[in-house]
Amino acid sequence: MTNSLYHTEIINAEGLNGLATVSNGTSLRTSDPLKDLPGFNPEQLFGLSWSTCLNATIEALLKARGAKARSKVEAHVDFCREVDGKGYYFDLKAFISVEGMTLADAEKLAQSAHKRCPVSKIIGDYNHITLEVVPYTE
Repeated sequence: MTNSLYHTEIINAEGLNGLATVSNGTSLRTSDPLKDLPGFNPEQLFGLSWSTCLNATIEALLKARGAKARSKVEAHVDFCREVDGKGYYFDLKAFISVEGMTLADAEKLAQSAHKRCPVSKIIGDYNHITLEVVPYTE
């Protein structure tokens, strides 16, 4: 058994169009990304998880350095069809910016955060991932 710092359980018994329920009783409506229906789709939920985790990791690294700079991660998740037409994949892009930091230093920080972020670790050596450091804007 692992030494879990946090545990949650989510149940989805309705697929893309229905409700997913968290063990605390909170429910979230899910929807198909290719239909105009209310709810969140897997692409949105994944982008939310990744951008939040990656930015939290950047913030922790900045704090450890004593820096008070703000950071931002914008995740783009595209649902794509395989070239052979027999499957699908997510194309993932993260646009990372750190206030007051050169692009070169922000790149080093972004790469370090990507290696430490738990969601990035799940992604692993995925073929369809891009990290790009961009100037910080509000």
